[in-house]
Amino acid sequence: MAKALAADVSTWPAENPQLIGSRCDACTAVTWPTQARCPRCSGADMTERLLPRRGTLVAWTTQGFVPKLPYAGQQTAEDFEPFGIGLVQLGDEVRVEARLTEADPEKLRTGMDVELAFVPFYVDDDGTEVVTVAFAPA
Repeated sequence: MAKALAADVSTWPAENPQLIGSRCDACTAVTWPTQARCPRCSGADMTERLLPRRGTLVAWTTQGFVPKLPYAGQQTAEDFEPFGIGLVQLGDEVRVEARLTEADPEKLRTGMDVELAFVPFYVDDDGTEVVTVAFAPA
């Protein structure tokens, strides 16, 4: 059994999960995750919107060292495995920052197609695997 790190940001564990964003009814700005007010015009008329599963990698980097606390993932240098982080353009609507399933710089390139995935993040105290949002090369 697994659970999502943040259950309200996606439709996971649906068969083809999507990120849950919001769209401003006044200015059409799209956000992820959802927001109560628009970051562009400050409007309060936000509508929930399911975002595309596929996108384009706009920029990326590799996290090559253990992040500072409070980091819920791998905690020690002995357990740590580098991971990719990317900025992904979803359609013409919104850019999201998320983990990548690939960390090898030789396998990542700006402009490549990526698809939403969910990856193991850590195992909590009761033994449940916690998964997080990621994007995989398509």
